Amino acid sequence: MATASTQIRQLAVPLREDPEGVLRVGKGRVLLELVIRAFKRGQTPEAIVQSFESLALPDVYAVIGYYLADPAPVDEYLREREAAASAAESACAPMALAGIRDRLAAHNRLP
Repeated sequence: MATASTQIRQLAVPLREDPEGVLRVGKGRVLLELVIRAFKRGQTPEAIVQSFESLALPDVYAVIGYYLADPAPVDEYLREREAAASAAESACAPMALAGIRDRLAAHNRLP
């Protein structure tokens, strides 16, 4: 039973979307997926904050609580981010190799 001095308040989840549609935790630039992956690997919120100095401990707890309350949307977001990263990596790999081959060939032609 709550007393007259106890006030229950709702906390906003400290997530923000940047212009590219990427979710970041708190006021820094740490990606949501980095925090959730660390948590899934068994890191405590305290250890996550130690890994990412720009994070605040209450923000990490809030984000993990948000994830645990309804993991499906976050898991879907993580799958979408992984798919986008794989597609970008696949698109860049041939270009990177072509550039290296061209530079090596040019280097080998030098007198």
